[in-house]
Amino acid sequence: MRLGFDVGGTKTDAVVVGAGDEIVARVRRPTGWGAPEVVRTITELVDELAASLGIQRSQFTSIGIGMPGQVAPGSATVAHAVNLGVDELDLGEAIGMALGVPVRAENDVKAAAVGAYALHGMGRARADTMAYLNLGTGIAAGFVKGGRLWRGARGTAGEVGHISVDPNGPLCRCGQRGCIEAFCGGGAIAERWNRAVALPVLDVFDAADAGDPAAIALRDGLAYGVASAIRVIVLSGDVETVVLGGGVTALGDRMLSRVVDELAAGAAASPFLKSLRLAERVELLPPGSPAAALGAALIGAAAEAPVAPEPRSSDRQRSDRKAVFHG
Repeated sequence: MRLGFDVGGTKTDAVVVGAGDEIVARVRRPTGWGAPEVVRTITELVDELAASLGIQRSQFTSIGIGMPGQVAPGSATVAHAVNLGVDELDLGEAIGMALGVPVRAENDVKAAAVGAYALHGMGRARADTMAYLNLGTGIAAGFVKGGRLWRGARGTAGEVGHISVDPNGPLCRCGQRGCIEAFCGGGAIAERWNRAVALPVLDVFDAADAGDPAAIALRDGLAYGVASAIRVIVLSGDVETVVLGGGVTALGDRMLSRVVDELAAGAAASPFLKSLRLAERVELLPPGSPAAALGAALIGAAAEAPVAPEPRSSDRQRSDRKAVFHG
């Protein structure tokens, strides 16, 4: 059995995944602040899950951990997870060695992309290519092709939040104007709304429904930003499906219907965009989806594989030929 963790700024979602990639146990607990507390949160959840299943924690075969921040492919070290108070943390050393279980880490959005792909394929035909668009405090995407995560040449594939789609638009924290994130990022909306409320985006939608002009402008801007991100993703990667997730999607159809209307308006003005059927390629993760924790568990499973011996020259030539077809 494999463990997967989605370590967020406020809560950590933990799952146990069985041999058929099914979730057999799940718990959510508050996340501690700072590297030592993050480690404590994860290790306590490992013990809690093991106890709930009546097994020893050493019986888990791998641990995958999704966290905000930068993660080198195939590693267990997370850097610059600022909203967790973590500058750099080697999870393999801090958790894997302590528990005797191999660990892999991944950026949380990329982990969610892998999990969303797995959930997307359950019970129906699975699209070969999929993008997961995370609508949270910030905006980012992850790409999956044939079940494998695609990071790009330097790991920045999917950083669509800082693509400017309006040079006269709102100022973004990155210094540009009109970035996608400046329109639909939860943090940017909260900053521009500037009201002391627990759920700023929900408050904006409620105020817009009541006719508040400033709220209407923010709500329309959110729909424009999300629709722009979908267009960029499909036009650049031609993915079959764009799955929306993240905190902003808790608004459900209140948000999605306006995004679809924005896509429809673009299609009405452009035969080319109409031919892409963008609105038909968008799906919404259900509230409370375990996509990120599931994806982390699936990524962590790669840590179970033993390191292969260096191939002989003849084997290497055959391997090189296979790589042409299998990447």
